[in-house]
Amino acid sequence: MTGLSLGHFLVLGAALFTLSVVGIFLNRKNLIVLLMAIELMLLAVNMNFVAFSYYLGDLHGQIFVFFILTVAAAESAIGLAILVLLFRNLSGIGVDRLNTLKG
Repeated sequence: MTGLSLGHFLVLGAALFTLSVVGIFLNRKNLIVLLMAIELMLLAVNMNFVAFSYYLGDLHGQIFVFFILTVAAAESAIGLAILVLLFRNLSGIGVDRLNTLKG
């Protein structure tokens, strides 16, 4: 029995990345689903970094993942803040209403 190879992780990362891109292009109305698709895209990239880092025996990829997770957390916080603001002002969370937030 062989273990999991680098190719297995890369195929899974590519599948997650493709799923997130399809989610972004197919759903342009719901802001929550768009944020989840972007998070899934970042996690797919993180999986590739960790897989390459493990198979190359180098920790730089795993350290870089912490920076990506920090950016993803900030993106989620800002996105959810915009979502709350949009819901309070317009009583809805449609992406097509985002242009009404211009100041």
